[in-house]
Amino acid sequence: MRSAYVVSLRDPATVHAICEEYRAAATLDFAQDMNDRKMNRRIMCPTLALWSKDGPLDHWYADAGGPLGIWRDWASDLTGHPIEGGHFFPEHNSRETAIELRAFFGA
Repeated sequence: MRSAYVVSLRDPATVHAICEEYRAAATLDFAQDMNDRKMNRRIMCPTLALWSKDGPLDHWYADAGGPLGIWRDWASDLTGHPIEGGHFFPEHNSRETAIELRAFFGA
């Protein structure tokens, strides 16, 4: 698993794309989110939020009700919970992640 990351991150185009994604999140995406909030736009479809158990998201937003507290400001039909497995829980705990996704998508 790690070797795939090492190979990918040796490609300057991959590193550039990752940096652009982070830049967009802090600029364009944030501006669009603020505009959506100003216009009272919400995510109306069922939304699943999963995050790493005992990771930063479990602690950073405690005052806001955790990750679900944050997402409730955006999504009308929200479910979710943390999953064991570290930062890359879909890779480290693919079984539980797949179970959650299948249940959510009705597969």
